[in-house]
Amino acid sequence: MKLLLDTQIILLAAMDKLPLSALEYIMDEANELFFSSASIWEVVIKRGLNRDDFDVDPNLLFNCLLENGYKQIHITSKHALLTGTMPAIHKDPFDRIILAQSIGEGLHLLTTDRIMAEYPVQVILINR
Repeated sequence: MKLLLDTQIILLAAMDKLPLSALEYIMDEANELFFSSASIWEVVIKRGLNRDDFDVDPNLLFNCLLENGYKQIHITSKHALLTGTMPAIHKDPFDRIILAQSIGEGLHLLTTDRIMAEYPVQVILINR
């Protein structure tokens, strides 16, 4: 299965706080793991705002993801245009672009965000 990890899942993994149910998906070698460049951008922005829940070095996070075999999904115009066709359920622009990437690339989205699960996307919702 091809899995796109949302930002919160990536941060929980970086802090060794992943729920066991998420860890099972990530450790399953049959799954192909992806992250969005939007997640790195979100960490940079929110860390710059001194948010406690984003206290991770974005450079280290990015390098660790690549070193551990995660594949990066770059934001494209296709993804940006898809956000315009999506219902306005979620207001966070980072989450909206990640949702659009999941839809546009046909990836399952691994998330802890119940609001993201309301979109027409293949979501694997993880309880924290």
